[in-house]
Amino acid sequence: MLVLHAFWVVDGGLCLWAEDSGYPVTSRSRATRSARPHPFAVPAGELAGLVSGKADEVTLLLPSSRTSPLDSPELIRITPRPPARSEPALSPWIVPVVTLDAAAALAALTERTVMRHSASWGYFAELAAFARGLAGRGRVLPALEHDDLGAVAQWRPVLRGRDVLAAQEFAAAMPPVCRAASSAEPHELVGAVLHALADAAVREGPVPDLVPSRRGRRPARPPAAEAWLAALSAPDGRFDADDLGPLAEALRPWDEIGAERTGPARATFRLTEVPAEEETPPGWRLEFLLQSAEDPSLVVPAERAWADEGALGRWLARPQELLLAELGRASRVYPQLAPGLRRARPCALDLDADGAYHFLSVAAPRLDEAGFGVLLPTWWNRRRELALTASAHTPVDGVVRKAGKFGEKQLVEFRWQLAVGDDEALTDEEIASLADTKAPLIRLRGQWVTVDPEQLRRGLEFLKRKPEPKMTAAEVLALAASHPEDLDIPLPVAGVHADGWLGDLLDGTAEKSLSPVPAPAGFTATLRPYQERGLSWLAFLSSLGLGACLADDMGLGKTVQLLALEAAHRAEEPDAGPTLLICPMSLVGNWQREAAKFAPDLRVYAHHGGSRPHGTELADRLDATDLVVTTYATATRDIDELAEREWRRVVLDEAQAIKNSASRSSKAVRRLRARHRVALTGTPMENRLAELWSVMDFANPGMLGSPELFRTRYAIPVERHGRTEPVERLRKIIKPYLLRRLKTDPAIIDDLPEKIEVKQYCRLTTEQASLYQSVVDDMMDKIENSEGIERRGNVLAAMTKLKQVCNHPAQLLHDRSSIGTRSGKVIRLEEILDEIIAEGGKVLCFTQFTEFAELLLPHLSARFGTDIAYLHGGTTKKRRDDLVTAFSADDGPPIFLLSLKAGGTGLNLTAANHVIHLDRWWNPAVENQATDRAFRIGQQRTVGVHKFVCTGTLEEKIDDLIEEKKALADLVVSDGESWLTELSTTDLRAVFALTEGAVDD
Repeated sequence: MLVLHAFWVVDGGLCLWAEDSGYPVTSRSRATRSARPHPFAVPAGELAGLVSGKADEVTLLLPSSRTSPLDSPELIRITPRPPARSEPALSPWIVPVVTLDAAAALAALTERTVMRHSASWGYFAELAAFARGLAGRGRVLPALEHDDLGAVAQWRPVLRGRDVLAAQEFAAAMPPVCRAASSAEPHELVGAVLHALADAAVREGPVPDLVPSRRGRRPARPPAAEAWLAALSAPDGRFDADDLGPLAEALRPWDEIGAERTGPARATFRLTEVPAEEETPPGWRLEFLLQSAEDPSLVVPAERAWADEGALGRWLARPQELLLAELGRASRVYPQLAPGLRRARPCALDLDADGAYHFLSVAAPRLDEAGFGVLLPTWWNRRRELALTASAHTPVDGVVRKAGKFGEKQLVEFRWQLAVGDDEALTDEEIASLADTKAPLIRLRGQWVTVDPEQLRRGLEFLKRKPEPKMTAAEVLALAASHPEDLDIPLPVAGVHADGWLGDLLDGTAEKSLSPVPAPAGFTATLRPYQERGLSWLAFLSSLGLGACLADDMGLGKTVQLLALEAAHRAEEPDAGPTLLICPMSLVGNWQREAAKFAPDLRVYAHHGGSRPHGTELADRLDATDLVVTTYATATRDIDELAEREWRRVVLDEAQAIKNSASRSSKAVRRLRARHRVALTGTPMENRLAELWSVMDFANPGMLGSPELFRTRYAIPVERHGRTEPVERLRKIIKPYLLRRLKTDPAIIDDLPEKIEVKQYCRLTTEQASLYQSVVDDMMDKIENSEGIERRGNVLAAMTKLKQVCNHPAQLLHDRSSIGTRSGKVIRLEEILDEIIAEGGKVLCFTQFTEFAELLLPHLSARFGTDIAYLHGGTTKKRRDDLVTAFSADDGPPIFLLSLKAGGTGLNLTAANHVIHLDRWWNPAVENQATDRAFRIGQQRTVGVHKFVCTGTLEEKIDDLIEEKKALADLVVSDGESWLTELSTTDLRAVFALTEGAVDD
């Protein structure tokens, strides 16, 4: 496993180097005062193949023992280092590095590499995001600089207000390794990095041509200003021009912006309400304070600063002079401050309602942007403004009982009303009071409300137009999902309210109020109460022609709910046409088995593989099918044919597979036409809001606008600026179409058994299938030509080899080659771990092969960027206890790899709520013992047990044999796998042989 580290050279750019856990823990050189080659560093040439850049060498000061550098915290070795005999010290080491310029660094920091990232890489990735944010918000100015090679036109970041605090936080949080090659202070490094990355971020986008057009022939050597403007638009900022003095003098005012020195304290302004007295209305007071730059919690009122006689000297030498200087500087930003400064000792400024509103809405943001402190009333951030609210009345009240009584075309009574915030509509008396009051701030219903008289006038005029009293249900739903900027109305819409089934849908409670949909006679599963509610919800949205995202937790039965929906609709409309279900290759067999088990009347066809039909043959096959199951890869390849048909329903299982809206599979599935769309996923959003957009846009195309509009309205305000209002608006929009139940919900946990067992069916890759067949051919010859103990030994050896192939080719070949995507079982493991970690769970992964665990350990650690606990037969008791303690901690590793023999008994690991059996031990009692490490007294959560089975291999066939034997009450399976050696050669050949559907297409 490689661990990637990063540091910044002020004049050189981002430098990357990596440690390799594959190197031995003993040193190949001795640390002395002279720098020696780092014994565990990856060669620069090898690293350059993974991260494009210029190979080089640097000397780093690294924590070291007497003989070698210490491993970084992120490096995981299968064999831990022996304990250090002395205290670590900083020693110089020559380290191969790859150097990236600012543009390359900015691109690299936004992409994940195949290596595990260290804290330093994550740190610079956060800095890159901050620099991009500065460029995106226009917090940059052009500048003229010089270096050894000449003049450079650059875009420099301008830090003010909160950005200054953010830069200070970055400097304080800098990992020590970032300074291993530099003596610069953290704030100097942060400044250099932001300067370089912000410049690269501006040039990364479309930079307009800043050079003015000129008539006639251009001079051979353009003027300095023109060359400078051209360089600002070019990928490289270097330019050549004579007499740069006038240009530098012209740019001097810009150079001073954002370059002001930060003093020991800054002026801060606090707006407070002055209670009303008998003869005076309520007023407002703007108080002046000094706030410490080092300790923002230290705030001193102006009165104390004026009265100070030296008590503040420990952090302010001249508080009165500083306060006057700060107030004078603030008056340039907020000129209305002048009356308060005419006193000898200014402490505050009295304001009326208009002045307070101007300060809140205009002056406060400007002062904050200029770097002053602003303390506003708590109600301002959640202030209520004048808005419109829409209400709809459906003729059908209460619970929907018949599909004929509702639909997207149904007309509903509809009207607009004035409201304040999310409150109920205003009464006529309140509206009249608002119209009579000219102040922008008034008290209404005991709270302050901001009122724009012009908005109020337009709102009243809008209500007088008397919009149409009838709207369709679809129009009401579209209105509720609309962004305020898209509506041709004078005021923002505070909410759309309705009664009956339409109100339940808008509130996101339709699942609880709908009558159950009866399961058809041929459906064999008994749905749990929450599954019945999910079925009713899916059927309800289907009847309205609305897409759905069923986002239940893993293990809550999304598959069975969808199959129940299909069975119910087939019972009502047998000739409705087929449903297309798209899923990862690893789940095709699972859907076939679940459908055969729970909905045997459904005609299921798996469309994948090289021999799949096309053209007329495919059309005939689809006409005779109810449920078509295919993979994302196959659907992408066959999209032209699949998009020609209008499907009864299109379903995406593991819909997070289309989270990247620009991917080929995501674009392909959006071309599909269907009357109903369903997305099944336990993780509708993993990292970014754009992933949620991709899933919801599939379910209801266009509902959230274009990707660019969604990014502007939601992603940037929420992810970059932490705003909560767009989050609430987005939640209201998607609430009717997204159903998510968690295993921790009280209404769900009571319905669940304490242990949910699921078989995870995987397919072999082509490489696995080839190796598998080779082992079968070789071992069957040996088995047929041997007897007695030798024959039993050959059978067990064959089984071991075949199980190794099912795990991963590298386990059979013993070559410690890369994991990659060579194993269907590992691919499915990553999918499940993604979901478990996303929901905050912990998991035990059992395998009977330590070699397989040692292959998985570095791979999964790099894949998920986390520590992984690993216990095997050679683990000492102290190490074993430490692993259990660490895993049981809230902040411990989320994944625990265990050898089945070493970790299957004697451990209490109730911190885990999932257990994965990667390879099967054919005695169920042994597996159950291992499962009981998590499923035992003290476990507070439902335990999900996942048993991996490779389709069409001996794993599936022996699993079927065990299931048959478990049904016989008088059968006792002996310990281990010896009972399998007694099978006849014919039976063994049938057990070992690959069958149809075993290989991924």
